[in-house]
Amino acid sequence: MDTIASGFLEAFRLILTLDPDVLDITMRTLQVSGIATVVSIIIGIPVGTFLALTKFWGRGFIVSVINFGMGLPPVVVGFVTWLLLMRYGPLGMLGLLYTPMAMIIAQAVIASPIVAGFTLAAVQSINPKLRLQILALGATRIQFVLLLLWESRLGILAAIIAGFGGVISEVGASMMVGGNVRGYTRVLTTATVLEVSKGKFELAAGLSIILLLLSFFIMASLSHLQQRGRAR
Repeated sequence: MDTIASGFLEAFRLILTLDPDVLDITMRTLQVSGIATVVSIIIGIPVGTFLALTKFWGRGFIVSVINFGMGLPPVVVGFVTWLLLMRYGPLGMLGLLYTPMAMIIAQAVIASPIVAGFTLAAVQSINPKLRLQILALGATRIQFVLLLLWESRLGILAAIIAGFGGVISEVGASMMVGGNVRGYTRVLTTATVLEVSKGKFELAAGLSIILLLLSFFIMASLSHLQQRGRAR
């Protein structure tokens, strides 16, 4: 309990004094996780929508792979990404290992199946009669898809919330492909692990509290948008 109390005091001190290292780590956390979430949205929403609206041979297998991907262990994703980006790996010539871009790639791989799976469920849950009604009104294919996405907006926002939550709290993959380099690839999760390993539990608790506050405000903002959409 003393460690937690000291952690709260340390968190408030770091926030109030605008500690440069903490600000740098926090902004990098937002940058990496934010970009990874955007990439997962660009990939996941179209994939989930396509699978929800089309039937073809092998579709069930792809859906099973996406559902499997929603529970991928981050450390495994990090290891595979490390193998691909290592110096003698298939993508080693890009020189991305131990860079923020490598962390973004790993986190996007983690979040994309989550976004795709939630989107698939959201679009599939729409009443089939509504689909027929939209087509009967003469909507084009693009209008049809956009209207279905609008009707699925609450579920899609849930997909975005879940995807972001999966990456901002991730530590294994980020540590493996980012290397936790101070001033370059260190984020709040990896910084917390480092401080624990150094025995600086109060600082680790403070960083954890900052991460929780950051996650709460972002999730609360997304939840507010979701509930506003529900009221319309």
